[in-house]
Amino acid sequence: MKKLATLLMAGILSVGLIGCGTSSDNESGSTQPSSEEVQTSSKEAETSSKDTEPSSEDAEASNEDAESTIVITGSTSVEKILNDMKEEFMALNPGVNIEYVGSGSSAGIADTKAGTNNIGTLSREIKDEEKEDALKSEVFAYDGIAMIVNPSNTAVEDLSTEQLVKIYSGEITNWSEVGGEDAEIFVVSREESSGTRSAFEELIGLQDAGGLTEKAAVSEGNGPVQAAVAGNENAIGYVSFSFIDDTVKAVKVDGVEGNAELAKEGTYPLSRPFIFCYYDDKVTELGKEFIEFALSEDGQVSVEDHGGIPIN
Repeated sequence: MKKLATLLMAGILSVGLIGCGTSSDNESGSTQPSSEEVQTSSKEAETSSKDTEPSSEDAEASNEDAESTIVITGSTSVEKILNDMKEEFMALNPGVNIEYVGSGSSAGIADTKAGTNNIGTLSREIKDEEKEDALKSEVFAYDGIAMIVNPSNTAVEDLSTEQLVKIYSGEITNWSEVGGEDAEIFVVSREESSGTRSAFEELIGLQDAGGLTEKAAVSEGNGPVQAAVAGNENAIGYVSFSFIDDTVKAVKVDGVEGNAELAKEGTYPLSRPFIFCYYDDKVTELGKEFIEFALSEDGQVSVEDHGGIPIN
């Protein structure tokens, strides 16, 4: 009996030890990942890292987009001509994209110097303080600045440059002083960065008379000036030739009609050049090709179609 009891006790202890060993193994397995789980986690992290990093193909595509894009900023006076030119150039060169922003002549040359464009455009001569040896320029068209009044102003057909100076400086304030009706003149001008304004004021010598009257309404762009004059029977403004239509009336200046032919001859007093400005190391080969196109017979068609004066 004693031997049997001893055997039974040994069996019970053996079962208990086996149970404890199993429990210990389970607890250890629940807190430590297996080697397979560690390998899987590493592969997932590696895949996630690859997904977030740009591929060499993406970088190459980005460079190709930059190389096939020409950025042009500047004069709003050249907008219609330039938009026509760029559409024609892009049609002849699939894959090329030309971005144009009309921001004013001063902004155009400033952007060129800052390197934020490939080509700048001006609707005036480059000022002495803006010139640099490395800065290149190319005249691609000529334009005249038209003096416009409301069509209902039938009494005024011709204004001298002297009268324009007095109107825009505020010395003449009533239409009756220049042969019109007894009504206050509503003067419309352009923003300070406008090449059209700079050219107009320089051509008539406005600064020598004290500059623009404080009563003048300032509009940003040829279109807004045109709309302001069309909407006010007592208004006067100035715009590029390409913005003359039946909503406004162009008056003569010093007895000379404002048209492309007379402006090209130099007979019309208010004429000016349209200019590209650029640096050789920023314009890109594609930009140079566009400039060459603009100067070609095909490019000059756009100049004529929008009221500008071709260079040849």
